[in-house]
Amino acid sequence: MTYRFSTRQTLAHGLLILGAIIVLLPFYVMISTSFKSPAEIATGTGGVFGSQALFPDPTCLALGGNESDCLVRPVLDNYSQAFTAAPMWRYLLNGVIVTLSIFALQTLVAVPAAYALAKLKFWGRDAAFALVLFCLLIPVHAIALPLYLMLAKLGLTNSYAALILPWIVSAFGIFLMRQFFMTVPDDLIYAARMDGMGEFAIIWRVMLPTAIPALLAFAIFSVVAHWNDYFWPRIVITGDRSLFTPPLGLREFKGDLGGDFYGPMMASATVIAVPLVVAFLLAQRRFIDGITLSGMK
Repeated sequence: MTYRFSTRQTLAHGLLILGAIIVLLPFYVMISTSFKSPAEIATGTGGVFGSQALFPDPTCLALGGNESDCLVRPVLDNYSQAFTAAPMWRYLLNGVIVTLSIFALQTLVAVPAAYALAKLKFWGRDAAFALVLFCLLIPVHAIALPLYLMLAKLGLTNSYAALILPWIVSAFGIFLMRQFFMTVPDDLIYAARMDGMGEFAIIWRVMLPTAIPALLAFAIFSVVAHWNDYFWPRIVITGDRSLFTPPLGLREFKGDLGGDFYGPMMASATVIAVPLVVAFLLAQRRFIDGITLSGMK
């Protein structure tokens, strides 16, 4: 068997490899830093996984311990501090509660709205869809101040409600689900109506099962966006550390004048990123199906 490589294919693959390297480089730096000692991080030595030579823990020494009793291994010290120096389990739980609540409420809104825009004929439908597209153009930073003032007047800051309520309507979710529903044959809906189903029954019992790939694609976008969000939680969560989301938890390792604790910080970032990577790998095929809007099989 012979393989023929054209210049165009070689250039395309070269660009893809370069793009992959650019995307993966921050992950490499994050994981590599989480394995190193403070001295290796400061000097940029130690290779990929660090030398793993024992070094005295400054906290242990500050508490009056002997240097021989305070020796720790960098990787174990970094990852243990990620869970002991800050309540990381609590932050991860907050992240799960917030992201899953947002996605569930977004689904309850987006699926009926997308069905109406895709399959129902009513006055102003095109204008409503144009408004959805317009909302896609509005960055969250532009409306952050009005949202914060509204929540503050309602007394909802420093609460789960402040983290969840502003995002229950997703213009992107409505747009994505609407595009998928456009590929579903109208005959399926007519048959359901002939069987006596109402519109809401058609939405949840007929349309939703066919839209699982698109829903999983939307879930990836929604969960990743709100799991990694630092901007909005930093604004509305100001006084209650128990409500910190995972990105806010990284601030626990910022030492200001005393210097930042990069090893534990990168270990925490690795712990935060792993669930998203695993979720994407498990849902990769359905995610691609949803993005390409393959429709019914």
